[in-house]
Amino acid sequence: MRRTVGVTLTGLGAFLLVLALMSYFFLPGQVVLFPLNEYSVTTLTGTNVTYFSTASISEVDGATVRAVATTQGNVSSGTGSTAIWTTQTGIFDITHGTPGAPISYPTQTLAFNRRTGVLENCCGAEVGTSHPRFSGQGDVWPIGTQKKTYDVFNTTVMAATPANYTGTATVDGMNTYVFVQHISSRKFGTQSLPGSLVNMSQAEVTLPEYLTATYTYYVDPSSGGPVKQIQTSSETLENPSTGADVLTLFSGTLTTTPASVRSAVNTASSYDTEISIVQSIGPLVGGLVAIVLLVVGVLLLVSSEGRDDYEYEDDDAEVGAEA
Repeated sequence: MRRTVGVTLTGLGAFLLVLALMSYFFLPGQVVLFPLNEYSVTTLTGTNVTYFSTASISEVDGATVRAVATTQGNVSSGTGSTAIWTTQTGIFDITHGTPGAPISYPTQTLAFNRRTGVLENCCGAEVGTSHPRFSGQGDVWPIGTQKKTYDVFNTTVMAATPANYTGTATVDGMNTYVFVQHISSRKFGTQSLPGSLVNMSQAEVTLPEYLTATYTYYVDPSSGGPVKQIQTSSETLENPSTGADVLTLFSGTLTTTPASVRSAVNTASSYDTEISIVQSIGPLVGGLVAIVLLVVGVLLLVSSEGRDDYEYEDDDAEVGAEA
């Protein structure tokens, strides 16, 4: 009986040990992934913003601006390795109350690796109606973000530029890695408009658009989710003859609201718990149980061998007595 139980426990312990090792080395890469069915709403606000109003055909100064970004995953188009998320953003001048005057409605659809967050050129990925060559990080950072520089795709200049790791910061109780991305006087397009708007004599002029910006990202290193952003940007039209800015399209700083930060931190914390269970707690508990079963099983086998020898000697003694 002891031998049977010992064999059973030893076999079960060996099985659980192999399972724990597989869970630690193999399973996380298969199940710890960015979701296909993402749904989130993030709000950023800023004061003293300058922008060009297409309604009044003039620059507006000192505005209070709100940007509401709604991100939704396209489950049917996603795969085991690729997620597709669409983000629609409404940017409003709320100086005189909500919902406010609309400034712009940018949209983007990004396809990316569900483990690394690196953008992929497939699956209808686009920015507005443009289809640039995507590269670098998009909506998210890698699961298990490292303290290093990452290229992050900017949807204004349509290219990836470096975001440098600058340290850590506590955001709403969560320890985050901080990355800062600088873009300096980068041309990203042209715009045609009446010359009178920019004090030029021509009836219509086509001027280059330039972006100068600093983006600060606060990222949960475990889940790779940004929980806070600070976006300081200046989009201007430049006179190519003089190099001077002649019209401000947008200039100001937008920061994730406390409510959106709190929601992002809660979501990231939930993912962190799931990741910890899969990567650490599960394999550790499984490994400990496996070791206990192996030890108990081996002890039972060893003790059963001694008991079998003892019983065998008793049988011999009884046979000799009968003879």
